[in-house]
Amino acid sequence: MSHLPRLWAFVTMLAIVAALAVVVGAVFLATRPAGSLTATAAESDLPDLAGLAPLAGPPTVRPTPAPSAAPVTSATGGPGITLTPPRLLVISQTGLPQQTKEDISQLKHVEKVDSFDGGAVRISGAGLNLLAVDPARFRAWAPKAVAEQPRVWSALTQGEFVADSSAVRRFGLVLGSEYQVDGGPRLRVAASASFGLPGVDGLVGMETGRRLGLLPGVALLVHGPEKAATTLNAGVRRLLGSGAQVIAVGGGRTARAAADKSAADRAATGKTKTKTTAKTTVKTKTTGKQSRAVRQVAVGRPGSYLDLYRRSAAVCPGLSWTVLAAIGQVESSHGRNNGPSSAGAQGPMQFMPATWKAYGVDGDGDGVADIWSPYDAVPSAANYLCANGAGQGGKKLEKAIWFYNHSWSYVSKVMSISQGYARAYP
Repeated sequence: MSHLPRLWAFVTMLAIVAALAVVVGAVFLATRPAGSLTATAAESDLPDLAGLAPLAGPPTVRPTPAPSAAPVTSATGGPGITLTPPRLLVISQTGLPQQTKEDISQLKHVEKVDSFDGGAVRISGAGLNLLAVDPARFRAWAPKAVAEQPRVWSALTQGEFVADSSAVRRFGLVLGSEYQVDGGPRLRVAASASFGLPGVDGLVGMETGRRLGLLPGVALLVHGPEKAATTLNAGVRRLLGSGAQVIAVGGGRTARAAADKSAADRAATGKTKTKTTAKTTVKTKTTGKQSRAVRQVAVGRPGSYLDLYRRSAAVCPGLSWTVLAAIGQVESSHGRNNGPSSAGAQGPMQFMPATWKAYGVDGDGDGVADIWSPYDAVPSAANYLCANGAGQGGKKLEKAIWFYNHSWSYVSKVMSISQGYARAYP
């Protein structure tokens, strides 16, 4: 199979990003494939929500993950390594010849060069530009705040995906979640950090890059004195053919990396802060040595899933309760299969723990946001959908459901079941 289409997409997207980074950022947001979501579930296939009572609290036996055989070890290198921040990112249409790389390395002011694999992949129709790297080598090219995060580099050695912080925001990626690459393997987003490479949405290890079909040696990083960046740019361009792109890297890179340090720390450990609004009722719950703010919503403990979904929809004005009911059926068959899933999702609405920390609410007023309790999980799902625009309906609703589970077939299935519930309970 020819690599030219994948390569052309990679080079083209990076070139556009380099020229119009701010404007083009939204272009790569996931878009729904052509076609309508008109198929609907038959009422006979839907369980009786009015007669189905929620289970109060966690399952009787909660599955316990098996302990790891050995502690996770970090990648080679550490905070003491000598950092060599890149001044230029070169993307070629084919792997750069060894002689060209040697010629670049001999240019005045060039102190270090290194090449990596790269290419464009698609996840549910969204295009991402990835580099495949050897963590031990690439760590020196990262900002100091990122180089000091062992978990970022351990994730790469374990074959997991480390997303750039900007890509997490643009695509709504959720740390700890797995995403299906179109025509390829699944990738788990283990961490995120700000690498500062224009147009690069994340990193994978070299073996994962080969599985994804990334192109060998098409990306080259060049290091030299910051004050000589302009001279370096001109010299590299003279040695390259017309099919290569040269992108300047830097310009406040150190300051930006310092500002992002706390975000990188949280991302690498899977921690997320919860935002509250002026209208949020907050109650502090202390457990051991830890305290957390819990948002409360007035749902209570209704006796049926039908009433629970209807009350929970009020958390998000404009959201139909039938959408919550459809998600509840798809995710756990209304609490009958609470997990954890193979990806680590938990409870009747199958939240990842990191997402729960940001969006979990207390629905029954007991002061605790319990991922296993339907009285908390269902309104939390409404809270998460609302944060992604579900209350606006139409395409915004579809996109919010896509953020819940990054698959357009999932969106179609939820919408179909939702329409079935609307007919069954007019």
